[in-house]
Amino acid sequence: MRFTLTAGQRGDAPQAAALIEGLPAEVVMADTAYDADHLRQAIAAKGALAVIPNNPSPALKYPLDKHLYAQRHLVECCFSKLKQFRRVATRFEKTARNYQAVITLAAIVLWLR
Repeated sequence: MRFTLTAGQRGDAPQAAALIEGLPAEVVMADTAYDADHLRQAIAAKGALAVIPNNPSPALKYPLDKHLYAQRHLVECCFSKLKQFRRVATRFEKTARNYQAVITLAAIVLWLR
């Protein structure tokens, strides 16, 4: 599991390539916000399958394996479990370093369960 903190006004998609870099994967799942050609190319360069729904605006449409995409709920469940830790959900920590440490501890607790 990897995560990175960003400013609240920054999008998630620009961080995606750095998060998947160096990780072995057969499938990379993401939501529509991550539908970008550069990210799909980075996933293909890893030899992995991109399971990302098409953004309605681009003309070029990619096929989507709906059965694999249905498994993305596991990622959403992980976020839900992380938010059950009060300090993660309410962000009491004043610095990014401390908040990242709290998220890391919560992720370790979830991993060990």
